[in-house]
Amino acid sequence: MLPRPNPLNVPHHTSPPSEVKQSPVIHYTFLLVGLSLLVFVLHKLDSILLPLLFSILFALLLLPICQWFERRGLGRVWAIIVCLLLLVGALTGLVLAFGSQLTQFKDELPKLQVKLMEFFNGAQEWAKLKFGYQPMSLSDLKGSTLTLLKKSGGSYLGTTLNVTTTALSNLAQVFIYIFCLLYYRDHLRQFMFRFVAPDKRTTVLHTVDSIQTVVQAYISGLLKVIVIVAILNGIGLLALGVKFAVFFAIFASVLAVIPYIGIMIGATVPAIITLVETGSPLQAAAVVGVFLVVQFLEGNFITPMITGSQVSINPMAAIMALVLGGELWGTPGMILSIPLVAVLKVVLDASKSTEPWGFLLGDTAEGEDSTKKPVTRQPGYFRRLWLRAIGKA
Repeated sequence: MLPRPNPLNVPHHTSPPSEVKQSPVIHYTFLLVGLSLLVFVLHKLDSILLPLLFSILFALLLLPICQWFERRGLGRVWAIIVCLLLLVGALTGLVLAFGSQLTQFKDELPKLQVKLMEFFNGAQEWAKLKFGYQPMSLSDLKGSTLTLLKKSGGSYLGTTLNVTTTALSNLAQVFIYIFCLLYYRDHLRQFMFRFVAPDKRTTVLHTVDSIQTVVQAYISGLLKVIVIVAILNGIGLLALGVKFAVFFAIFASVLAVIPYIGIMIGATVPAIITLVETGSPLQAAAVVGVFLVVQFLEGNFITPMITGSQVSINPMAAIMALVLGGELWGTPGMILSIPLVAVLKVVLDASKSTEPWGFLLGDTAEGEDSTKKPVTRQPGYFRRLWLRAIGKA
């Protein structure tokens, strides 16, 4: 048999082309550019992403309640409506409880203003005797304050109206998103499966189940912690005879949604008010001491007992997440930072290539307890659906 002609002299068995290897400098440069573009997009799309992220958190929290109503024979639409009504009732109760205390505090503001001016004058006299500081007269202070208000009053009013309108619009979006997420959850599951190979769907379902467990544990545990911290703060402030003790206790406990930083802000305001009211630095220090003791109990006993190891993020990662979240999205970003990092840790732990990064975000106790037998738990909603679909339920 004659060989086939090969006019171009191309070999019949050519080896596949070798992969072009990039230097580490080029690789990490592209990585940094990609991260920079991601941060830019996240910052620019905050008005879209923030309502959606809050909706996902609330939807995951309401999912077990919705399933419970559905198992009792209630249709999905009505079950979701009942869950939304419960959420509205809880938010309304919180606003009314906080608003009534805020009204009482507002009625006492004129008296506090007089005492604040007396304290301000006394501080100026002390500074004059100690350091030769020339005190500012009351008329100069009022004049500068009025001038500042005239210049910026219009902008403050416009900003207030803009913030109020934006908050109401975002709240409406959140409720619409929650309804859609709960109603189309099966459709979203099928959409997610189309990106995953059949042999990897069980692993993906386990990861999604873990994310759901982490988010639910974080939010439900946070609500319990807020109630307990409010009670402890109230007991301590009432024992010290602080005015508006209930208001400041609720105020500080609500700010506890911002870990580490919220309690500092919540303690500063009542300490200043107490210092103005009593003129005693020791009394103000005692108020700060109450919040520090409650913070110690919350961080070392209350939160670990309620949430356990569901959200095992080490303090360094939590602080960095708070700073980055605040720089990216402000206060909402700080609130979302801890649950988002917890979700990121679950995703990183699901892959062997990224598991070291998940270990870096985790708490030190997690590595110490890694040799212990893991706790067996019932499969979650998504995993039950998949096991039922493949006939292994």
